[in-house]
Amino acid sequence: MPQMAPIKWLSLFIIFSITFILFNIMNYYNIFPIMPKSLVENKSVKNNYMNWKW
Repeated sequence: MPQMAPIKWLSLFIIFSITFILFNIMNYYNIFPIMPKSLVENKSVKNNYMNWKW
C-alpha cells in the first residue's frame, strides 16, 4: 500500500483547519444574543392592543 507524502498531510491539515475555523466563525456570528430583561424593560415600547366590545 503506498504511503502518503508529508506535504499531502500538511495540505490536508491546513485545508481541514481552515474549514473548521470558518465553520466556527460562521456559527459564532450567526447567533443573535438575547438582551437582558433590564434593557428590555427600560425601552418605551408601547403595544396597542385593540379590545373590541361587541
